[in-house]
Order: sequence, then C-alpha cells, then structure tokens
Amino acid sequence: MSDQAAITPFTLDVPQEELDELRQRLLASRWPDRETVPDTSQGPRLEKVRALVEHWATDYDWRRVETLLNGWGQHTTTIDGLDVHFLHVRSAEPGARPLLLTHGWPGSVLEFRHAIGPLTDPVSHGGAPEDAFHLVIPSLPGFGFSGKPTTPGWDLARTARAWSVLMHRLGYTDWFAQGGDLGATVTAGLAALEAAEGIGLAGIHLNMALFMPTDDEVRNASPEEQAMLQESGHYWQELSAYSQQMATRPQTIGYALSDSPVGLAAWIYAMFQDVGGSHDEHGDAERLFTRDEVLDDVMLYWLPNAAASSARMYWEANRTGWANPGTVEAPLTVPVGLSIMPGEYVRRSRRWAERRYTHLVHFSEVARGGHFALLEQPELLVADIRATFRQLR
Repeated sequence: MSDQAAITPFTLDVPQEELDELRQRLLASRWPDRETVPDTSQGPRLEKVRALVEHWATDYDWRRVETLLNGWGQHTTTIDGLDVHFLHVRSAEPGARPLLLTHGWPGSVLEFRHAIGPLTDPVSHGGAPEDAFHLVIPSLPGFGFSGKPTTPGWDLARTARAWSVLMHRLGYTDWFAQGGDLGATVTAGLAALEAAEGIGLAGIHLNMALFMPTDDEVRNASPEEQAMLQESGHYWQELSAYSQQMATRPQTIGYALSDSPVGLAAWIYAMFQDVGGSHDEHGDAERLFTRDEVLDDVMLYWLPNAAASSARMYWEANRTGWANPGTVEAPLTVPVGLSIMPGEYVRRSRRWAERRYTHLVHFSEVARGGHFALLEQPELLVADIRATFRQLR
C-alpha cells in the first residue's frame, strides 16, 4: 500500500492548555440582553444558553469523549488529497456486513453513538447475529478531525466518490450505506455511483429524502402531502436563516463562530432546539438531549476549528444543487429503505419516494423523533436499518 493509501491510527489527546483556554473564554463571555418574547421565535433563549455554557465551563468533561472515541477506533487516510478521519468499529460476528454511516450538519460521528452497540453487537441489543454490521463512520470534509479543503470543489458528490474509495481501501467490496441530512445526499450519491460504475454498494437506508416534488406532484398533493409542503415551507421561511447564511457567506459567519465558543454553541444549540424531536417537542432541546450530548457535538466543531470549513459544505451544495441524486426522470435503482421521522420538517410521501427510488424495499413512518434521527430514536432507526438490509443478505 502506498503512503497515500495508508490507513493511519488516530488517537485524540487534546492538550490541557487548549481546554483551559476554552474555559477562560467561556468565563469571560459577553452576553446579549434577553430576548423580548417568551418563546424561541427570536432564537435560543438567553437563560437556556447561559445554563448550557455554565455547565460547559464548570462540569463538562471532555476526556470522557476522548475515551469514547479512542475506544471505538479512529483512523485517518488521504483520499483525493484530503485527510479523512473515520471510526472503524468491527463486529465480532463472523457474518457481519460493512455499513457506512454519514452524518450531516450540525452533526458529527457522535450522531451515531447510541446505535454503534446495537449495530455491531445485535445479540446484546435484541437482534439476531445476522443483523451485525462492521461500521465505517467518516467525518465529512471540513468537519471534525477530517482535513479542511483549501480550494473549492469538495461538494457532496465528490465526498460520495471519496467514501467509495474509503470502503474499497478498507477491503469492502459488498457493503451498505446510511445517512440523513447532508449524509442522505452523500448516500444517494453513492447509489448513483453504484448504478453508473458498480462500486459494490448493495443498498442504502435514508432517514431524510431531499428531492423536490414536481409541479405536478404539488398540484395533485393529497391532504397529507399538502401538510408536508406547508411544514417544509414554514421551515424555509422561519428556521433556515443558518442555511442561507452558510450557503452564501460561510466565511462571514466563520469569523464569529471560530472566535466565540458561546456563539458556536448557540448556533448549534439552535438546531437541536428547532428541529430535534417530534412536533410536540420542537423548541425544547433539554427534553430530548442531555447538555453533554449537545456539548460533545459542539466540541467536535470547536477543537478542530471547523465552524467555517463545515459551513462551506453548504456553499458548495448551493453551487451544485441541494437535491438528492434520484429524480423522476433518472430514478435510483439500487435497493432503498426510507424512514420518515414525524418531526422532520422536510418529509416526503411514499408515493413521491417510489417515483425516485424504484426499488424501495422498506418504507417506515417512524412513531417518534425528528432531524437527529439515530441520536434521538436509536432503537426505532436500528430496527428500520435491520429491516432494510435483512432483505439484501
């Protein structure tokens, strides 16, 4: 194996000086005045963010996260000139199948933390031995401890091609893939590569489908589909300012997020607050996530200074198009499983999905949960992943 194709073990050991400097920044924070409304319509409430930051400065334990990540097994490899960081968690089951998991924004490899055990060791989590997977969980380019692109062009399609190289470099020639948010577009991109080139991808599972309904589908939408369109319209009108900022001026917001840990925490916390959970849980992040879960994720943006570089993925997507590969005119033909989370603002009907995914082997309207599907409802999503790929052994 050439030096360029080498797989290198990666161990996290953040210098204590960095953690001390972070604490001093937190303690010296300059706070805005309180919002003028009794809800989250102006953004995260001051009392909520102050409580989160106080916990961060006084009680939060980063070393716990280091131990967790190092215990799973971290690695890096260089693909297309960029260092890719990934977890590689192998199952002890002899018949385990490889499964690639791709996170989104503001997610990280920790988005899958509650699913790693059930997916690699199903017998200990209510499953059968044949439900076991070897997991490959990369950090998107510019996210976490992956390298930061220094030139334009690292869009979601290029990322999909890099993930194909990664799986083959690990020796996997017959494998599955799963993703939501940006990870759903990467995963669908892998399916398009499979159809075009035969990369060894046996099937995919998505917990978000980003295709746009056609004009004809909008005109003939059922009452349920009309509700989906209304909710996605509300999202883009009221909750998507972060997306529009990062898609058009990622460098501008990058200065603030890279310099202020409180600013970064509020920027990310807003997403946990606004899109986490079912509809009756929106606006209440603490009902769904522990403060440590939120801060663990924030730290994977703060420590590697990845706020601006991760935001640029939105800029790249804005230049090349947001929609998933797979259209009415050119549908995906690989086997697809699709889980629809009730609290997800961007939802699609089975009728619409079947026109884009002609081999839809599993469709599930999940009972609970929102945008951070595998973090919020790991048992329900693991069951859907198992059901999807069980048919493709």
